[in-house]
Amino acid sequence: MEAERGISVDCPACGRRHRYAAPTYACACGAPVAPPLRDGARPEPVVRRSWADEWVVVRCRACGRDGHWPQPELDCPCGTMLRIPVEPDAPAGPPRGEPADPSAAGTGAALPRDWPSHDWPPHDWSPRPSHIPLPRTAAAPRPSFRPLTIRTARDAVTAAGLYLRWLGFHGVTAAEPRPESGVDLRGPDVVARVDPTTSRTPLRAVEGIWLYGMYEAAAGVLFSLAGYTDEARTRADELGVPLFVMDLTGTPQPVNAAADELVSCEL
Repeated sequence: MEAERGISVDCPACGRRHRYAAPTYACACGAPVAPPLRDGARPEPVVRRSWADEWVVVRCRACGRDGHWPQPELDCPCGTMLRIPVEPDAPAGPPRGEPADPSAAGTGAALPRDWPSHDWPPHDWSPRPSHIPLPRTAAAPRPSFRPLTIRTARDAVTAAGLYLRWLGFHGVTAAEPRPESGVDLRGPDVVARVDPTTSRTPLRAVEGIWLYGMYEAAAGVLFSLAGYTDEARTRADELGVPLFVMDLTGTPQPVNAAADELVSCEL
């Protein structure tokens, strides 16, 4: 049952109790993997971040491969970011109620059932910039972009999708409802996340979309209405993730070199 998924998490700062389920990722073998949460363990407030603290090693129950996945975290409404402890050395399978066979995974899984099963080395997750794949359908020169006024979070996703198609990425579609992975837009050559909140987009969003871009062999792109934290911008430059900001007119603007390169690509 869906209601049985996850664990209870008490915020040490404000005392709020949350129900938290770890997001599901795809192992290189194609099986869904969710970090095994340590029920009853006290979550730790995130005060300082480091690359080592952002990842956990999780063993796939299906193939036995060790993979590096984002450390489970919960953003409490009081403003405290909580790091959720993970069971050490425990093989990870899909959350309760989800099939272990990736070919049988339903649309409620965090990743699509057509997720590619590349045989990637289990420990090859060091950050490195990658060249942005050029959209094969980009027009030269492009016509003027026609933005969509943003009034809701869904408008922000729609506006970002229009912009990606304007850049030349074909087949871009929006996820409805938004999956746990946070990937709002997907196409054959691109995956994108759109942050419509009034808080600056954090480093974790950059690393997450980079990870999904690596699996899809596609460009991972971020859009934000409130901009990015300094840590997020630094990591995006390291990983080569294009960052865009949007105002309420729905017009994205590049904010780093990777985004400038993407905009300048005209075939």
